[in-house]
Amino acid sequence: MQRYLIDFIKKDLAKKMVVLAGPRQVGKTTLSLQLLQSKNEQHPAYLNWDDVSTRHRLLEGKLPSDQPLIVLDEIHKYKNWRNLVKGLYDTQKSERRFLVTGSARLDYYRRGGDSLLGRYYFYRLHPLSLYEISPTPTLQDVEALLTYGGFPEMFLQRDLNEWKRWQKERITRVIRDDLLSLEQVRDVTQLELLAGLLTTKVGASLSIRSIANDLSTSHEAITRWISILENLYYCFRLSPFGGPKIKALKKEQKLFLWDWSSVPSPGARLENMVASNLLKYCHYHEDVSGDVMELRYLRDKEGREIDFVVLKNGLPEFAVECKSQDTDMSKSIPYFAERTEIPKFYQVHLAEDDYEMQAHRLRVLPLLVFVRQVLKI
Repeated sequence: MQRYLIDFIKKDLAKKMVVLAGPRQVGKTTLSLQLLQSKNEQHPAYLNWDDVSTRHRLLEGKLPSDQPLIVLDEIHKYKNWRNLVKGLYDTQKSERRFLVTGSARLDYYRRGGDSLLGRYYFYRLHPLSLYEISPTPTLQDVEALLTYGGFPEMFLQRDLNEWKRWQKERITRVIRDDLLSLEQVRDVTQLELLAGLLTTKVGASLSIRSIANDLSTSHEAITRWISILENLYYCFRLSPFGGPKIKALKKEQKLFLWDWSSVPSPGARLENMVASNLLKYCHYHEDVSGDVMELRYLRDKEGREIDFVVLKNGLPEFAVECKSQDTDMSKSIPYFAERTEIPKFYQVHLAEDDYEMQAHRLRVLPLLVFVRQVLKI
């Protein structure tokens, strides 16, 4: 399967270094090997920092001969990785292309001295989404994504036993391998408990105080741990969107997971999958086109809510309300349509109804139609 970013990365590699980030097992290695035209990690130009012998060669400045593209995987685990990569790039950019990949937010882990600013293009690789699976996805595709998630290996296998085993291994590797190589955390067990607890908090207002009480720890510790999990692409948070004519919430955030299949509640799992599709849409336009994109939500102090608002270059582009089978207009939509400048409202569902209400700038439509017509990338 060719991933949606590969052609853009090929084009940009001819001009600068490319940095590709995303959660563990999302397909970065497979994409890298496709660029190398290799079937496995034994290709001489695929250099993984986790391999001790590779690590020593890189620190000595040794690169394989006659390889026009060099892939540096997980090198951000070295505290001075930016200086190391800068040196390799600056001395060999006329002869080689460089792809740097990692399972953490490489824009956050900027350890080391000199910046790579101006030397690279940055991409974030997301799990599979409905439109990436097929230009004409089906309800069976929706069900498969909801059940197995968008990580390619599990989605393609579609085996529940393998999925359950994979879930346990993935959490262990994220926490005990990736986290401990980048952060100093004393109580790893508590962080593992937090990761499990967050699966039940998806879509609701995130109460740090409540989580701290559940885990018998401090507010400050929970805040830091959630930020760490965000930096490792385990979860992401949305801030509220406001306006002068509404009494909107200003600080409360909502949390979602990169792997929505681990969310136990069916309704929250569907909302999480939609959130992930929208975040992918935003990151795609940021990374490919350079637009400033934001994904937020809308809720006022009386409890009226719209699940998502997409902003482009500081202005709302559209809002999305997510339902399962309910095709009646949400009562919150006309209220916010009257009081905000959001140009278009969508209410997506898993049924078949597709209709417009122009007075409220609203279209109620199936999720499958929405991703095909609006989120096409």
